[in-house]
Amino acid sequence: MTETAATPEAEVLFTRRGRLAVATLNRPKAVNALTAGMVDALLRQLTEWAEDGSVGTVLVQGAGGRGLCAGGDIVAIYRDILRGGDDTADFWQAEYRLNYLISRYPKPYVALMDGLVLGGGVGISAHGSVRVVTERTRTGMPETTIGFAPDVGGTLLLAGAPGEAGTHAALTGAHLDGADALFLGLADRYVPSGRLDELTAALENETPEDAVGRFAADPPPSGLAGQRQWIDSCYDSADAEAIVGRLRAWAGDGSAEASHAADTIEAKSPISVKVTLASLRRVAGMPLDRALAQEYRVGLRFLAAPDFREGIRAQVVDKDRTPHWKPPTLAEVSPEQVERFFGPLGSRELDLGTGPEHGLKAAQQEEADYA
Repeated sequence: MTETAATPEAEVLFTRRGRLAVATLNRPKAVNALTAGMVDALLRQLTEWAEDGSVGTVLVQGAGGRGLCAGGDIVAIYRDILRGGDDTADFWQAEYRLNYLISRYPKPYVALMDGLVLGGGVGISAHGSVRVVTERTRTGMPETTIGFAPDVGGTLLLAGAPGEAGTHAALTGAHLDGADALFLGLADRYVPSGRLDELTAALENETPEDAVGRFAADPPPSGLAGQRQWIDSCYDSADAEAIVGRLRAWAGDGSAEASHAADTIEAKSPISVKVTLASLRRVAGMPLDRALAQEYRVGLRFLAAPDFREGIRAQVVDKDRTPHWKPPTLAEVSPEQVERFFGPLGSRELDLGTGPEHGLKAAQQEEADYA
């Protein structure tokens, strides 16, 4: 028996196929960018499925063939910034609760990371237990391009990547392929895109381990893994200017790629680059709930800073691709400016909630373990 339900705007479709429950993000024209309504619908439905004994596996996928999810709806964020509203802060509260729920989901959570999987799309996939990429996957955390920093637990994911590969991915905002996602630890298995329908059908009756195992293939080599020498050497620093200097001075194999990385970093928002680097260095070893709380503090400070608004304007609204960053260079960003992004929020600290879907007891236990 198959049951289908949808949000009022049909932005997320929920389907039952035997013991398989499927959530399909359904904003194909926007490459399924997340809205507040989508996040709320996912929170409610995933909580219900977690408690439903007839559900054995949950699958999340994107409609339209272009990607799972291109991130959050940054045009909505831009409008909220202009009017000085609280919608974005509320959206992040719910989105981070969703990310945390996915990370501790009590049933297999299979994410089909086909096509574009950026920003918030990483948050609803890379925290899952079974993460599948394809030859079409293009993923990453491109936030420094729009004057922001990686969130949705992305700082923790990238800080845990081999060597300094996560630092390179975060500072440059690079789009990564499926093999790179596997190397970074953002995904588990590689399945050719032409076999995803067969995989979905198999999940109706098989465990994810068996089904994915049948359709998985050997991935191509990771280009990122092949550049470990210069990446690990150049990015091993907590000083963004030192990193850029090392990249420009690198004379071994990969010198052209290192020089290009330096150019890329210097074109990003300087405050975003420095805050992102500080975030990665601070987050290492944290449990996810603390990492999300740190990202929330940083995010609220970016809402009040000029570069986030300017980055969205230049890249998405006016599309002139000529942002005017303040300050305009890395050298002009002081340590004190960076430190202010991490200050306590008082009564505005991230609230992961008290309902069963928010895993409060688990969060409290992780807090105690970390302390």
